[in-house]
Amino acid sequence: MADKPKEQHQQEPQQSVFGKALGIGFTGGILWSALGVFTYYFHFSELSAASFLFRSYLQTDWTGTWLAEVLAVLIVGVISLVSAMLYYFTLKKQQGIWPGLVFGLVLWAVVFFVLTPLFPAIPTFTEMTSDTWVTTACLFILYGVFIGYSISYEYEEFNQSAN
Repeated sequence: MADKPKEQHQQEPQQSVFGKALGIGFTGGILWSALGVFTYYFHFSELSAASFLFRSYLQTDWTGTWLAEVLAVLIVGVISLVSAMLYYFTLKKQQGIWPGLVFGLVLWAVVFFVLTPLFPAIPTFTEMTSDTWVTTACLFILYGVFIGYSISYEYEEFNQSAN
């Protein structure tokens, strides 16, 4: 009798929902801040990621280059891990689009009303154009929906497969 190779039915270890939430946060930060850079270059907004992170503190020529924008987008991706953790720990059980939309609007309000004094290169809310208000609010809403819906979906999928 010939030896038959044993079939192995091993599943990959399932990545934790928290780990996926961190990946979603990083991806969302890069995706939506990169889109924010495009809105800046096409003059829909007065602000870009580099405006917040570099031009507020460094007065050098390179902060106006594409390299500064790329580095700022990567840094926003890392910072976005914090908001993904915040969503994971507070709202992961919420289903639908609305929790993410509200989350994005709250983040927008925090950035533009609470954190603005930390960034001297950013004009105050009343000094910004309405185009900037609308564009940045829409980007934050899209970011919030992306983060919220994705994390909630992963949480629900994990709980369904565990049962």
